Amino acid sequence: MGRGPTGLGPTGLGPTGLGPTGRGPMSERPGQRRSRVPAGRFERLARLGWAAGELAAGGLVDRARRWATGGAGGAQTAPLRARAQRLALRLAQLRGAAMKLGQLLSLESVDLLPAEFAEALAMLRASGDAMPATQIRRVLGREYGKGWQARFRDFDWEPVAAASIGQVHAAVARDGRRLALKIQYPGIARSIDSDVDNVAALLHIAKLLPVDLDVSGLVAEAKRQLHQEADYRIEAASLRRYRALVADEPGLFVPAPHDDLSTRRVLAMDFVDGEPIESLGDPGVPQARRDAAGEALERLVFRELFEFRFLQTDPNFANYRIDPATDRIGLLDFGSTREIDPVLSDRYARICRAILAGDREAVRAGAVEIGYLRPDEQEERAAGVVDLILLVCEPLRQPGPYDFGRSRLPSRVRDLGLDLAFRRGFLRAPPPETLFLHRKLVGSFLLCARIRARVDVHELIRPRIGAA
Repeated sequence: MGRGPTGLGPTGLGPTGLGPTGRGPMSERPGQRRSRVPAGRFERLARLGWAAGELAAGGLVDRARRWATGGAGGAQTAPLRARAQRLALRLAQLRGAAMKLGQLLSLESVDLLPAEFAEALAMLRASGDAMPATQIRRVLGREYGKGWQARFRDFDWEPVAAASIGQVHAAVARDGRRLALKIQYPGIARSIDSDVDNVAALLHIAKLLPVDLDVSGLVAEAKRQLHQEADYRIEAASLRRYRALVADEPGLFVPAPHDDLSTRRVLAMDFVDGEPIESLGDPGVPQARRDAAGEALERLVFRELFEFRFLQTDPNFANYRIDPATDRIGLLDFGSTREIDPVLSDRYARICRAILAGDREAVRAGAVEIGYLRPDEQEERAAGVVDLILLVCEPLRQPGPYDFGRSRLPSRVRDLGLDLAFRRGFLRAPPPETLFLHRKLVGSFLLCARIRARVDVHELIRPRIGAA
């Protein structure tokens, strides 16, 4: 969100709908797709049906599974990747819960989906299609009422970001406040339940998940979280709460909400200048800057889980900006937040102490407490899950700086996860209450890898969990 708003006349529209640069009201950013958001239930269902048909065509998914499990089908990688990318495009056009569930799966899929589908769905973490100006006008007219343009001195019709639930526009309020306006896509809130159910059904019909994998708990948790995310009044409260929690972190800041211009479907907040956090990964950036940012982000995750017990669960790269003058990191999106039960927090602290101690029996006991394993679990299955936990927690176990940029941990986790899930049938769906925590942990790892940070995670977590 580094661009400032462009002037568009005293009412935000100008006499002809053109800004001073002569651009149209929705002049396109290079490479950004634009499409009308399908708001009707039957239209959204039909589009998902098309996606299901494309996946089933030619038996490509079956060949993908055979390839993932060591059988024939490796030669089908190229057409499989094309099908997977078309699925991602369908979900990006739908936006809403359909796209959000795809984003979640792109993180969870390190141990659930074939690699081509995991890679294609990862495209959804970047952005979705942008809404056309006609839909923007309708949404703002409904939320603000007739003559809404008079509330703003400037309004930039070109979005600075387009995601799953809404898109963000730069604006200047009548009194001169620089704002970011998060505008929700029409029909998104009422389509959450049906979208989540339909995408889950699509994945099962297309045989993209292990046949006996019960995801009903994850589906219910996804619905609960998405209904919360679609109410911007809740997000405004989360912004205030999080600003207070990180007030003692000089390297972090959170924008303030503006209630007079916020509604349930429009959120007004401070406009945050800065560069994409990924820019720290560019050639020539001093390693010390990368390491400092990675350390701040990893420390924040542990504070959220063990101290705040309040988690911002969407680690999308676009939700972080860095001020090049001060290296302060702006945290931007608090639609997806979750309270952490103190009991669950304590259980994670215990299993982390066991992981640091290399105590496999204690790790297994912790996995049973959290719900990754049953108390009477078959020995081979339990050993496989403990192996996976220890692998995932490699950055915690390694004393000294962990080099995220050079790590091959995601591919190693995916290989072991596919082996446990598809070849050996050992994996079950994780407990629903852990879904968004996993999302934060995986996303934070990917972010540190992208900026090529080296962080002593072992030392960061020890004081948070009471480790010796």
